[in-house]
Amino acid sequence: MTDIGTRRLGRSVVAVLIGILVGAALSLGVDEILHMMGVYPPWGKNMSDGLFALATAYRLVFSVIGCYVIAWLAPYRPMLHALIGGAIGLVLCIAGAVATWNKDIGPHWYSVLLTVTALPCSWIGGWLWESRSRTPAAIQKSAMR
Repeated sequence: MTDIGTRRLGRSVVAVLIGILVGAALSLGVDEILHMMGVYPPWGKNMSDGLFALATAYRLVFSVIGCYVIAWLAPYRPMLHALIGGAIGLVLCIAGAVATWNKDIGPHWYSVLLTVTALPCSWIGGWLWESRSRTPAAIQKSAMR
């Protein structure tokens, strides 16, 4: 592999890792804030379905944001990079669902919903980046380079 190919691969890996970290940090940060504010019960205590619905809502938004970041940082083919991030998220969601399925940690629908929305969220994040980068101003700016 050439130096350029190695650098592009490295930038691709970094883009995906940073996007995943952004999504995870946002999710865990909001979790912690909601626990500290008393909206969520203390860690380790069961939550109601309504609170899991709240967690699902912001996790979906943060998944889209994380994949948008992946596409933004990708050295080429931003949609592919966003979808790779989503595929990694899908694998992690499946692993989480399998690990927690027979434990009284939360409702099954929560794990299932996060799993089935991993790829659509990644597509939306990639699409948002691509549609933003195709605006007339962006096209004109790239033509001037």
